[in-house]
Amino acid sequence: AAGLTAWRCHCADAGSIRIHHDEAWTELVGAQPRTVLDVRRRTMGFVSQFLRVIPRVATLDVVAEPLLALGADPAQARDRAQFLLALLNIPQRLWQLPPATFSGGEQQRVNIARSLIVDYPILLLDEPTSSLDADNRDRVVELIGQRRDAGTALVGIFHDTAVRERLANRVHQVAPGAIQ
Repeated sequence: AAGLTAWRCHCADAGSIRIHHDEAWTELVGAQPRTVLDVRRRTMGFVSQFLRVIPRVATLDVVAEPLLALGADPAQARDRAQFLLALLNIPQRLWQLPPATFSGGEQQRVNIARSLIVDYPILLLDEPTSSLDADNRDRVVELIGQRRDAGTALVGIFHDTAVRERLANRVHQVAPGAIQ
């Protein structure tokens, strides 16, 4: 929980959060901002409860961006983004529109596609299925489960018991007030 708290507030000043990055262990507590950004870009994907994007940027570009930032061929990044958007039931007619105009469930699925476009070794998940109907929730859980089964480490907050039981192999309960 301390690692997720540090990720959410960007302010860990005690403890230790060690991530295997660039063939070595990297301590994130007290790390230079450039180091943290590099870890986020190449090693640790994340899904927050809310999609925060630049207004007026097309959904396809929002999803492709993490892969492009790693130097991928633009055509391949767009193809992968299209594949994920289709897989997550985002209608093709929406791909050129900014996701800020979408429903909460559509925005969350764009958020999931963006996090899955790169095969990150670690995925941080903050209520990844919030705002989703049952069919889309099941699709997202299936995709996240495939990543877990392929060796991706998942660290998540899940209030949905059914989702937590399907994805988690270890559960740490956090009592109210336990993290300060």
